[in-house]
Amino acid sequence: MAKSEIVERIRDVGVIPVVRASSAAEAVQVVEAITAGGVSLLEITMTVPGAVQVIEQLVKRFGDQIVVGAGTVLDPEVARACIAVGAQFIVSPALNLETINCCRDQAIPVMPGALTPTEIVTAWNAGADFVKVFPCGAVGGVRVGGRCSDMAYDKAVSAKLESFRRSVGWAKAHLRAVPTRVFAGKTI
Repeated sequence: MAKSEIVERIRDVGVIPVVRASSAAEAVQVVEAITAGGVSLLEITMTVPGAVQVIEQLVKRFGDQIVVGAGTVLDPEVARACIAVGAQFIVSPALNLETINCCRDQAIPVMPGALTPTEIVTAWNAGADFVKVFPCGAVGGVRVGGRCSDMAYDKAVSAKLESFRRSVGWAKAHLRAVPTRVFAGKTI
């Protein structure tokens, strides 16, 4: 799938289930539940034991039926490892310009974390496809959408929501996708 198609899928789906689990097997079970529920996009965090292998397994198993991304990617080396096994987008809790460049060089969508206006603009200028406002709870949670909507229009993604219901505030701020954390099958 081309980078532009992946970016469009992220925008169209609008929800990015973030899979965290205590084992690879548990992560696969969570992904099965997500896909059974009709969501065709998800993120496997590097906190899952064997995360890179889980991504590889999911890509082989589901092919183009779902878009599998890698999350909690802290450096370009981990990004490269994830991309090598088929990760179709990269998410980071931090702004690392080398990781953005790595993803740009490989035509993979990248979503670095940023909190301040300076970090957000730096990410955009470096070529980030999306910017994950993280940790947005530090600046008031959902209310940050209203405060940052002019700057964040079409680029920012909230990473701190108490429930999917609260994501409506972000949608009203014209933001494109909302991560939803999934822990061992429970949506938080």
